[in-house]
Amino acid sequence: MKIKILTTLAVGVLLLGACKGAGSKYEAINNSSSADSTSVDRKTMVDTSLSVEPKLVKSADMRFKVKNVQQTAEKITGLTVKNTGMVMHHQMESSTQGSRDYRISDDSVRRVSAFNTSEDMTIKIPSDKLEDFMYQVAHMGTHVTFSKMDIEDKSLDFLSAKLKFNTRKELVDQQRKGKVTIKNPMNVLLLKDDMVDGQIDNLKIDAAVKFSVITLNFYESNTIIQETIANDDPSAYQLLFGKRLFNSLAYGWFMFTEVVLALANLWVFVLVALGFILLFRYYKRKHPAFFGTIKS
Repeated sequence: MKIKILTTLAVGVLLLGACKGAGSKYEAINNSSSADSTSVDRKTMVDTSLSVEPKLVKSADMRFKVKNVQQTAEKITGLTVKNTGMVMHHQMESSTQGSRDYRISDDSVRRVSAFNTSEDMTIKIPSDKLEDFMYQVAHMGTHVTFSKMDIEDKSLDFLSAKLKFNTRKELVDQQRKGKVTIKNPMNVLLLKDDMVDGQIDNLKIDAAVKFSVITLNFYESNTIIQETIANDDPSAYQLLFGKRLFNSLAYGWFMFTEVVLALANLWVFVLVALGFILLFRYYKRKHPAFFGTIKS
């Protein structure tokens, strides 16, 4: 009798632990019978024995020097189309390394500039043509400064997403048939969203297996460009020394005449000052004793 009671308690504890584990993400799920739970566990055990074909994701990176960036970019684009690939990104940049101006006349200079031109390209190419494509691109440059190829095995990630999808699908099917009850309807939506995310992730893995991503960066030697432009330095437009000297003398004469004219405008004040001076001298002669008293 005691043995039967202990057995019943052990089974109850196991069922309670299973319910708590399943409800960690989607809350509590009530199974109608222990037989359905056993069938789900057996289905999961069968799925874990599944195997998938290798999911190898290839990627490559290369940096190299070329004679002409523009022409090389056109060749790489043509080679990509020929191999049923696609150019996902390309960006060409030309930066000034330095410039210097040489005066050739009063109003113009010759500007000599050094430019560095480079381009970045991201290409998707069928994985079975990756190695051959990389060899052909390497031959377009004068030399390769950096080259790398990586292979990542996504087989287990693919299998994990597939098994999770099957498990969730089985649970949803049982929920539709009424064998499993999910308390919160929102959890059913979350479960289905996870199924969609898992399918999308596997589709991304399949796409990455079929098409490899190649990142290319190539550049050319600095290019020297000469151009004749207008002189933008205002000090370069000064007159010659002779003209500047003549203008200075003319301006000096102009200033002298202006001073004379200014004095001429003050003739009344000059006459008044002369009158005061003459009156002072006359009064001094007529009254010398008065001025003597002031001095003493």
